[in-house]
Amino acid sequence: MNSFNKLPQESRKILNSIPELINKTFPIPGKFRGALPSDIAELSRMLTNSRGERSLSYLGRPNYLSAYLHYFLPWNLYRLCTLLPALNLKLSEGSIITDLGCGPLTFASALWITRPDLRAAPLEFNCVDRVLSVLEAGKKFFKALCEQTGTENSCAWKINIIKKDININKSVSRADRRNASLVCAVNMFNEQYDRIPHNNTTALRDMAKKAALFMHGEASQDASILTVEPGVPQSGRFIAFLRAELMELGRMPSSPCPHSTDCPLLYKQSQRQTPAGKQQTNKKRWCHFAFEAADAPKDLQSLSAAAKLPKERLAFSFLLAGETKKQESFGVRVISDAFPLPGGWLGRYGCSEQGLVLLAGEKNCIEKAGSGSLLEQGGRSSFSLTVTGERDAKSGAVIMELK
Repeated sequence: MNSFNKLPQESRKILNSIPELINKTFPIPGKFRGALPSDIAELSRMLTNSRGERSLSYLGRPNYLSAYLHYFLPWNLYRLCTLLPALNLKLSEGSIITDLGCGPLTFASALWITRPDLRAAPLEFNCVDRVLSVLEAGKKFFKALCEQTGTENSCAWKINIIKKDININKSVSRADRRNASLVCAVNMFNEQYDRIPHNNTTALRDMAKKAALFMHGEASQDASILTVEPGVPQSGRFIAFLRAELMELGRMPSSPCPHSTDCPLLYKQSQRQTPAGKQQTNKKRWCHFAFEAADAPKDLQSLSAAAKLPKERLAFSFLLAGETKKQESFGVRVISDAFPLPGGWLGRYGCSEQGLVLLAGEKNCIEKAGSGSLLEQGGRSSFSLTVTGERDAKSGAVIMELK
């Protein structure tokens, strides 16, 4: 069974030390330390409920930048480090990585933590963001991270920080094209699609098309494109549209999709017929992955509690694309939490070539097949899947018994 959240022990040790490293790298004078929890709470409010109240360069304010570095940076690192070890990013000596909306170099730092095999490879990062103070803070933090892992004098990675607005409405010119081996955008698009009403699928699809064209223009022909967004419904819908648009450009999905057929959660919000003749939509389901945060660094949990923003779980939606041809379909990717079914069984939703799947089975079996698990028919999985020939009356999903 292939799944996320398989962080190597050395990487886990580094990740646990991140809050202390941030405190050393960006110390807060004692008289301002007490205001940190309230600054974190205020910044969180601006990033969620009050998006319209903030300027584009809100992190240029020292108190908000400090709040971001001490709270959002380590949580975002924790989330990315959950995902990256499971991805085949196809990076090697000389690879160029373009990181759009990079913030304080979160992706580069997470890659350093989780991929020790790449630390000696001469990689080049073009880190693009609109706020110079954030870029400079990120470069300072990355240097401290290298020093902590004992490679400050021999770091093979070249970090270029680029202060620049990212406008996906404009095509990438030949002069600006970087021909990257990997183009990534982490938490970049949600600030735009969150302003689109949830029932305006036309506008969301249009944004996804522009985003796909923009990243496609930054990438070399055989590059990978990675997008990671919050695990909320609008993110899932955006990712599904983005997947379809990238496929139109010849960039097939690599993960989490176990197939290259149409996304079963993307029916243009149109209705479909169930066996019972009832019309159903998948608008209440979206592709995302959630994990318990109990093993997050204790200092980070304490700071979160002080800001009255405790995190029990982390969730994200993501897409890695870059295959040049449609992949052979295989298995079922688990894309939901467990929920009760009649008869004392539990169920989880999954994604497969057959469309949306309802995995049904006994409690101990369903609980082991956690969020993000890839269950392969007759393959390396310790599970067995049996198609029952029935469909779920509520969702229209194909029912498979999991043993």
